[in-house]
Amino acid sequence: MSVRLNRRTVTIPLGMAVASALAFLPNVASATEAGPQAAAASISAAADGDALSYVVNVRPGHSSAAVQTAIVKAGGSVVIAYDQIGVIVVHSSNAGFAKEIRKDKGVESAGATRTAPLSPQSTTEMWAPEVLTGAELAAATEASATGQEPLQGLQWDLPMIKADKAHEVTLGSSKVTVGVIDTGVDDTHPDLAANFNRAASVNCVSGKPNTADGAWRPNKGESSHGTHVAGEIAAAKNGVGMVGVAPGVKVSGIKVSTPQGWFYTEAVVCGFIWAAEHGVDVTNNSYYTDPWNFNCTDDPDQKALVEAVSRATKYAEGKGTVNVAAAGNDNWDLAGKTILDPGSPNDTTPGDRVIDPKKCLDIPANLPGTVVVSSVGAKGIKSSFSNYGQGVVNVTAPGGDSTRYQTPAAPAVDGRILGTLPGGQYGYMAGTSMASPHAAAVAALIKSTHPDAKPNQVKALLTQGADKMECTTPYDINGDGKIDAECKGGKGKNAFYGEGMVNALNAVTK
Repeated sequence: MSVRLNRRTVTIPLGMAVASALAFLPNVASATEAGPQAAAASISAAADGDALSYVVNVRPGHSSAAVQTAIVKAGGSVVIAYDQIGVIVVHSSNAGFAKEIRKDKGVESAGATRTAPLSPQSTTEMWAPEVLTGAELAAATEASATGQEPLQGLQWDLPMIKADKAHEVTLGSSKVTVGVIDTGVDDTHPDLAANFNRAASVNCVSGKPNTADGAWRPNKGESSHGTHVAGEIAAAKNGVGMVGVAPGVKVSGIKVSTPQGWFYTEAVVCGFIWAAEHGVDVTNNSYYTDPWNFNCTDDPDQKALVEAVSRATKYAEGKGTVNVAAAGNDNWDLAGKTILDPGSPNDTTPGDRVIDPKKCLDIPANLPGTVVVSSVGAKGIKSSFSNYGQGVVNVTAPGGDSTRYQTPAAPAVDGRILGTLPGGQYGYMAGTSMASPHAAAVAALIKSTHPDAKPNQVKALLTQGADKMECTTPYDINGDGKIDAECKGGKGKNAFYGEGMVNALNAVTK
């Protein structure tokens, strides 16, 4: 299929191996191996007349107004100026716009946020999540233990991080909000409605906040990913369906994904600024910023994208927000010398390129201050798909895996993670997308317990409270006799699990 979805989630049918970090595979054109800048040539696909979106980063100490005047002279139109961080979102049909505006003395960097033009595209059915049937719902409800939510027996992930024990102490504070920067959240879901923060919700897809009622929801045919993530964090303990890791906190929907599933820089910047200015305590980021899997700072366009999102995440943290992000689903060593990136740019024609992960960054995950989360399956070892990296991964959390590889204990029947879906439904997904919200929810429990804690303090408590884990060695997840990944480091500080498994009980008792 040519439809590309959120790369932090993988579709794993029961008994099937993980083939890719993509839920559905895009058509990837073959290309010769090349350096980071080779794929950047595809930006020329947008010729004069095909409008692109850009970010222009104002040099510190220079006037945003003067730069905006220069933008107009260079053939651009200003969509919005985030003067808080000196980032301006621009549309232009001038193929030479970025090169021209970079000459202005007030501009530190500027670049196209996409390689596909801004012209509207049709919405395609993006997700076909495995929805629990009526029979499965009834069976799970019948098997649930006294005092549990009807579907809680299917949630093997909760006892793994001691969330069930934490709930006996506290469900978390309603004064704490986790912003789900994602594909949108269906706040009408019966397990989310009571815990939804409308005032902190927005649609940022254009790069400019849209606060119309319900604009944060996924439309028909759009991804259910954000709704699933929201349920993992804060599905209410209300006698209905499942329960989240922090069922007493609030979630907000910060929609940054286009109908086709692209997470572009201008939307991501808008999302972080919105979170910073609307009292969001923790953001969950289960995506990477399109169209580049990694943004290489020796490319002028990609460098500008790194700078823009870096300014936004730093601003959010300065306002008290803890940013948590998924590590990704390619079984890549993010601390390795090189990585073969076969999927960039993913909004036009991807090509192979070899990148240096020290110079080419996955944003927002690889930005300073962000908590990076790897994924484990039901047996508590690295998920077959999860990226890893010594000094890159901070903590780990349940993200699921193929049931063939890691089978949960009864009454759970599926190795993936249960979550809420639009329309009042429930279903399974797997990926570091599912691990990240577990960590974000534990951070929210820490913030509930320590309301005056600053972001650095919350992050310190998150890592210090994690259950230390040894490397899984040898790591042969499919049992074929070949090593599938190498874990470096010792207990409590290694490539697979960082400083360990997040612990919800420690979050509310220490």
